[in-house]
Amino acid sequence: MTRRDMLLAAMVATLWGVNFVVIDWGMKGIPPLFFVAVRFALVALAVVVVPRPLASWKTVVGVGLFMSLGQFALLYTSIALGLQPGIAALLLQAQVVLTIVVAALALRERPSRMQTIGALVGTVGLGVVALGRGGDAPAIAVVLCLLAALSWAIGNVISRKAGPVAPAKRFGALSLTVWSSLVVPLPALALSALIEGPDAIAGGIAAFGWRPIVSTLYTAGLCTLVGYAIFNALLARNRPASVVPWVLLAPVVAMASAALLLGQIPNVWETVGGLVLVAGVFVANAPLRRRAASALAAVDPPRVRAKPVEDALTDHHVEKQ
Repeated sequence: MTRRDMLLAAMVATLWGVNFVVIDWGMKGIPPLFFVAVRFALVALAVVVVPRPLASWKTVVGVGLFMSLGQFALLYTSIALGLQPGIAALLLQAQVVLTIVVAALALRERPSRMQTIGALVGTVGLGVVALGRGGDAPAIAVVLCLLAALSWAIGNVISRKAGPVAPAKRFGALSLTVWSSLVVPLPALALSALIEGPDAIAGGIAAFGWRPIVSTLYTAGLCTLVGYAIFNALLARNRPASVVPWVLLAPVVAMASAALLLGQIPNVWETVGGLVLVAGVFVANAPLRRRAASALAAVDPPRVRAKPVEDALTDHHVEKQ
């Protein structure tokens, strides 16, 4: 990678990492499920300029339900319940481990030795983070965040099974990200009405001031549309094995920004567990670096899809994170 591309990769990882803090900052007084509906309603507007992916509606709906609606409804709710944004970003990395497991069960794809070792190491790290969590986050918030990672992993496998979906090389996974967003707003709003209640939605609308507006513009505009556009451009110019490891910076940025901007300092167990988890993810991605010549799939981070078992590990993102 050129120095310019490395700077762009670091910038994307920073956008995705700060995303977690921005979500927490903008969601004050806004019901989480309603906030998800607003975010993806804005993302879905991009269907006007982004062509439809080369995928069946079944795939588009499946990715929308699991990688977008399921992941972010659970993530936003876990943060609303008190889970620190930095820890949330860290726990979402469990999607790498869970993608290996789901792909093995659903697609009969046997993980390599390094992937198995990485999954075991990552699981140990998750256990340390979960048991040693600090702050006021209840156990249910940790569980919901891990379920968000599971939902993302299922979306990864659905996308993997569908194969290449890009209508044109320059759009990459962005087309699937945008069109699957159409699935989210109405179900999220219905869930908000059912779980959070009409009064909470009315209160959220009344409280929707400049902070949630800025947060939504950041998460939908900068994090999703701009972030994925740059990331896909990097993948078009470089080997996936050279680009994807930069995604591992996202949870580091999230924890650092949470500490600097929100004063949320991870405790010793969260730090140790986080390092072990990231080490496990790094080990699980090792086969990608050795097989870079055959890695042809586009990648998505915190919110969008994957290919694997091997290529699925590269799909970080994300949105999504």
